[in-house]
Amino acid sequence: MEIWDAYYQDGTLANIDLIRGEPIPNGLYHLVCEVIVRHIDGDYLLMQRDWSKPNYGGYFEATAGGSALKGEDKLTCIKRELLEETGILEDTFYEIGRDLSNTCIYYTFLCVTSCKKNSITLQEGETIAYKWISEQEFIDFIHSEQMIDTRQKRFLEYFSKMNYL
Repeated sequence: MEIWDAYYQDGTLANIDLIRGEPIPNGLYHLVCEVIVRHIDGDYLLMQRDWSKPNYGGYFEATAGGSALKGEDKLTCIKRELLEETGILEDTFYEIGRDLSNTCIYYTFLCVTSCKKNSITLQEGETIAYKWISEQEFIDFIHSEQMIDTRQKRFLEYFSKMNYL
């Protein structure tokens, strides 16, 4: 059983536990954190979602991430998710977006890493492959039908700031 902290729309803690898979009461949200990974050489990391994932199975996505567990703040969550899904251990994250959708408060981060590109690890049930792509390939990716549309919306501020759109 996965337990989450409940939050109000403004991001303040509600001091209520939520259980994954159970309905979330009106006016409450849970934290979801995502990170775009850019290598110091300018390449971006894409992770392929496991085919068994209920949404967008098999798609490549420009993030690692997931729900914050009870007691985790957004930085603890994204550090854990990045490590679990890619094997990358980093401490510096730049918050590049916040979005409210349905019952989730999404926090989006950028991580610039110097990790060895062949050191990426996969998380069983979550990811099945990865690839590093150049900045131009990344721009092409975000303009394609391969980009998960909800991610594109959440990363809009970053994409605009980088002149990718």
